[in-house]
Amino acid sequence: MKTNLSSQITLTRIPVRYYRPENAFEHSVLTRLEKIPTSIYESIHEGSNAIAEGIAKQIRKKQEAGQKFVMALPGGRSPLDVYQELIRMHKEEALSFSNVIVFVEYEFYPLTIISSGNLAQLKSEFLDHIDIHPENIYAPDGFMPKDTILDFCIQYEEMIDRVGGIDVMLMGVGETSNIMFNAAGTTISSRTRLVLLEGAARKEASRTFPSVDSVPAGVIAMGISTMMKARQVILMAWGESKANIIYKTVEDKVSDQIPSSFLQNHPNASVVIDLSAGYELTRISHPWLVTSCEWDNKLIRRAIVWLCQLTGKPILKLTNKDYSEHGLGELLALYGSAYNVNIKIFNDIQHTITGWPGGKPNADDSNRPERATPYPKKVIVFSPHPDDDVISMGGTFRRLCDQHHDVYVAYQTSGNIAVGDEEVVRYCEYLRDVSDRYSPNDNSIKNKAEEIIQYLRFDKIDDGQPERQDVLFMKGTIRREEARHGARYAGITKEDHIRFLDLPFYETGMVQKKPLSKADIAIILDLLNEIKPDQMFVAGDLADPHGTHKVCLDAILAAIDMIKDEAWMKNCRVWMYRGAWAEWEMDHIEMAVPISPEELRLKRNAILKHQSQMESAPFLGDDERLFWQRAEDRNRATAELYKELGLASYEAIEAFVQYIPIR
Repeated sequence: MKTNLSSQITLTRIPVRYYRPENAFEHSVLTRLEKIPTSIYESIHEGSNAIAEGIAKQIRKKQEAGQKFVMALPGGRSPLDVYQELIRMHKEEALSFSNVIVFVEYEFYPLTIISSGNLAQLKSEFLDHIDIHPENIYAPDGFMPKDTILDFCIQYEEMIDRVGGIDVMLMGVGETSNIMFNAAGTTISSRTRLVLLEGAARKEASRTFPSVDSVPAGVIAMGISTMMKARQVILMAWGESKANIIYKTVEDKVSDQIPSSFLQNHPNASVVIDLSAGYELTRISHPWLVTSCEWDNKLIRRAIVWLCQLTGKPILKLTNKDYSEHGLGELLALYGSAYNVNIKIFNDIQHTITGWPGGKPNADDSNRPERATPYPKKVIVFSPHPDDDVISMGGTFRRLCDQHHDVYVAYQTSGNIAVGDEEVVRYCEYLRDVSDRYSPNDNSIKNKAEEIIQYLRFDKIDDGQPERQDVLFMKGTIRREEARHGARYAGITKEDHIRFLDLPFYETGMVQKKPLSKADIAIILDLLNEIKPDQMFVAGDLADPHGTHKVCLDAILAAIDMIKDEAWMKNCRVWMYRGAWAEWEMDHIEMAVPISPEELRLKRNAILKHQSQMESAPFLGDDERLFWQRAEDRNRATAELYKELGLASYEAIEAFVQYIPIR
């Protein structure tokens, strides 16, 4: 059973020599725009193992010399695989941490319970599983009196100096470049201090707390100066969501608006990333600017779209001069003229557009993204949360129903933790009033409703423990009925075509979820074997390597892998859509479904059926746009890009990429 197939999805065929150069000369050519030594690995696992091996080697070297080894460690999700590999090496390869001293890079302040702190997470994920001496673990105290913070910060820096300084500092980076919660504007001279959490930094912190509101006001964090004094700094980043900030960190100018860019001035800093996080580095995204290319259709399409945006011209107006002046002379040599390249790519993109996402019956489908037959098709729309279906592909969903395909929707998780307590109070008050009116002699429902109201309004304490089961039931039920209403509005008329899978990995009652298991995959497998669809739509978000969407995708791909050789599965097409925040890049889009102004209005209405996910949703983050606004902005931007390239002008477009089972 393969449980991590999403990490093997390579939308762009990136030649190995781009990220693993054959020799020093080729390396210097490819990386000449990079200002920090950067190692790119094919997966998080490979990159994390390389970091762990380097750290282990230094620990052993210090042990042989009878010296202490001092590490500075972050919390969060980025280092989890590194910690797991170090634990494995401790247990299986006798790697001892008895000579290791650890300084925790930050701690939330003020804490209300120990279990929600960064040190508690580090102990749970790493430190409690190795033989480090407890007295060698130093961390800020999230409970210290306010009037002692300044003295503590001074003493923390002095303690680092007293043990000889930091040998290796391991760190992640936020999507807006905050490192150790040092946000934009932090000076290079900053030392350990109390930092107030605002905006993007607060959003980053919310991933380890039940909601944004429960994130402490600040964090006691090491400063940029502390980082610059470390003998070695390793910055790691995984997933597409980090690609832009890695580009700014490694190739852009040093600026206090990008605190991670200060590493360009560190004498022994390195960046370790996976291919997804390296996507915007020049050698990966625009290789024609640094080396000769291995051209395929996707790379040519990307180059032409880039050239159009650079020159402000549509595809068919690009000239030989445009190609020559912007590093694309190779394409002229391959195709003879700009016109030949232009018409090829124009037709290629034109053929992605279809108003028939399930295939047009009785039509020539040789240049269409979907097959004409069978018609009607059995279709499953998989939705990780109970609203991703209408947010991400609501127009296509309705189009499939209107064109008489047999459409099922499968909600993979309950989404219960994303319902605010006030929503439950409102529904419980409704239940109480209904019970009073229609069941005055039976107080069981009324009493339960009042019990939940009392708990949520007055008694609830954020103690880091799982939510109460009765509250989770209420929250899950709210989302279930919203999803049912949204699916009906999108066009599903049969109740048995709306499925709630409630995958077990999600049902912890906490932000932290369980790993993907056989039980999760079995539920997906049973559904596929029951329906035997001709077409599937799945959430293909690859940006967050530790997010719920990825786990849901892995569950589907694991099930597909188990049945990929069955006849019906060989004839089933799997289309990946993306979430509310970003669309597929133009070079990847294989099916583009236009949406009219009226269809966009209907999509908005379907999203609005999910009332619990409007302003009160706990995970909206710092983006003030509501989900329907994000979705519309994304769909309109895709349509605008098609227009700028010289194709037809549509109100909005939803885009998809086909998944081919890995052999």
